[in-house]
Amino acid sequence: MSQLKKGVLLSYVTIILTNVIGLALTPFIIRSLGDAEYGLYALIGAFVGYISVLDLGLNNTIVRYVAKFRAEKDKNGEESFLSTTMIIYGFISLIIGVIGTILYYNLESLFGSSLTSVELSKAKLMFLILIFNIAITLPGGAFTAICNGYEHFVFPRTINIARYLVRSAAVVGLLYLGGDAIGLVLLDTALNLAVIVINIWYVVTKLKIKFSLSGFQFPLIKEIFSYSIWIFVMALVYQFQWKGGQVILGIETNTVTVAIYAVGILLGTYYGAFASAINGVFLPKAMQMVVKNASGKTLTAETIRIGRITLIVLLGILGAFSLYGKQFITLWVGANYLDAWPIALLIMLVSTNILVQSFADSTLKAKKLFRFKGLSYIILLVGGTILGYFLIKPLNSFGIILGIATSWALSQLLVTFYFKKKMDFQIKDFYSELFKGILPVFIISIGIGFLIDYLIQFKNWIGFFIKVILFLTVYILLILRFAINNYEKNLFYGLISKKEKIINGT
Repeated sequence: MSQLKKGVLLSYVTIILTNVIGLALTPFIIRSLGDAEYGLYALIGAFVGYISVLDLGLNNTIVRYVAKFRAEKDKNGEESFLSTTMIIYGFISLIIGVIGTILYYNLESLFGSSLTSVELSKAKLMFLILIFNIAITLPGGAFTAICNGYEHFVFPRTINIARYLVRSAAVVGLLYLGGDAIGLVLLDTALNLAVIVINIWYVVTKLKIKFSLSGFQFPLIKEIFSYSIWIFVMALVYQFQWKGGQVILGIETNTVTVAIYAVGILLGTYYGAFASAINGVFLPKAMQMVVKNASGKTLTAETIRIGRITLIVLLGILGAFSLYGKQFITLWVGANYLDAWPIALLIMLVSTNILVQSFADSTLKAKKLFRFKGLSYIILLVGGTILGYFLIKPLNSFGIILGIATSWALSQLLVTFYFKKKMDFQIKDFYSELFKGILPVFIISIGIGFLIDYLIQFKNWIGFFIKVILFLTVYILLILRFAINNYEKNLFYGLISKKEKIINGT
């Protein structure tokens, strides 16, 4: 099995672990910390998250340029590029320290009216720890990016899985012994440091990557930032669309409202993670296609191929959550968090169109055509956030996500037409082939799902799992019978055949 396929497989293992363990841990964390402290934990994490965008898009840039240098077999160019990025990261860490210090002394003026004195003291300590965390994590992420650029997906993803398992066990132990939100932040910082050290070892000893101060090239900085600045803008957009609402609600409302909103965001990001497992490994391939001057028709066909697989996975999750999501949230974290359901559902609906176009998005990055997307998203997001702010009073936490999601949907619509203009992306062919067979099956499955919900009245976990299993069984069987094409059939039955060989020891 290739590194690409193993990378996707391990990404799904990671997602299943993070989703299953995360779903199990979240109510335990909320009960252990309490609604207010969990809201504080989410609020400070969201606030500090803005500083993480000071990565300036360099991680994504590293993947793109390492893949480019490998395709061109330019080892010297690669070494010069990586040496330059390491020096840039040193300056970024210094800037993070300065900005963090300034913000630390202004936390009280920002949150003093919505936090108690005890919450404010904890917030300050968590903020300091998280600033240090980001200062080491951003440059540390460069080594994972190098692995991805080399299409060595297995090792960093395996380490990530191990990290998550260790973290999960440590969180349970920490909270069982009476730990608080500060302890969780310290734990994450220690684990991040350990992972960085391991990834450095792999890159230096296994990939034989060399760094030297003599490799620094000042002219290269302009080329790096001409690409990375728009990745940075999109990182700022992504950070704001997920975290901005929490910060605004933290200022305008209270930590309990932030906690409810955070649960909705958490579920929405879990949804996107399923698509990221597929899409996250394709930037190097997109770069190779660009180097080879692939036609718009070829790029569209590849986007359709990947997009259909992504859509099949996403619609199964979307259908189950739209039907049984309220019951799940009630059982999971309690009826007090039911307002998280429409927040999560809206995120899932809007993000589906974006996620199925991710390969085209990777091609846009590879072609260094990200400027338009960055500008479109950030301009419309500002407008959407202002709209969301005014919707907080009538709609509470749903108001802010409604404004942001509206801007998100409009931005992607503009970007889709930009794909057509710059890459000869075939929009009509894309959507007609993308939904062929899948959309009718989804609609029929939803209808059957309503019937399942009507017939099975159990409101406990057993009833919930019976409903979900029955719905997904119907959905998968209908997909296999009426929706998938020959490529998808071969892919699906090929995976089944490999599993049978593994089980039988052949």
